[in-house]
Amino acid sequence: MSDYEVTLVNDNMQEFYVRFKGPEETPFQGGNWKIHVEIPDQYPYKSPSIGFVNRIFHPNIDELSGSVCLDVINQTWSPMYDMINIFEVFLPQLLRYPNPTDPLNGEAAALMMREPKSYEAKVKEYVAKYATKDAADEAGEDSESEDEMSSVGSYDSGAEEEADDEVAGNMEEL
Repeated sequence: MSDYEVTLVNDNMQEFYVRFKGPEETPFQGGNWKIHVEIPDQYPYKSPSIGFVNRIFHPNIDELSGSVCLDVINQTWSPMYDMINIFEVFLPQLLRYPNPTDPLNGEAAALMMREPKSYEAKVKEYVAKYATKDAADEAGEDSESEDEMSSVGSYDSGAEEEADDEVAGNMEEL
């Protein structure tokens, strides 16, 4: 069993972060991710909620939210499993053997199927950019959330302005 760095959220044993390292001999090797874990009151009968906090390029992990598409966590969970299974078996297996036919990240799935070498290069690029030890330590802090929110806000307002301009233009033509 490996040692894991675990950080409690507000001293709550039901919510914490775990530092997860990319499996050896994969494009994810050398990466450090901060995994957000929430344990439900019904645990171990109900599965924990797992999400990547810093970005990862993978067909079965949503790039922005970090949600993980993994049957054993989402649907076929058993009380016989524990947190060690998640970090020693389930997540490493997911990174080693992505399932591009059931994607949360369509771009990653398409690239993996059509251009495997380009997929591997992009995974390594994300590891270098978003999965360093420092990036994992900083992931999820308020400044990053504000950046994401402001970019979404500016996109939305720009779309509305364009729509308004187009409608006004049509009315003048009549």
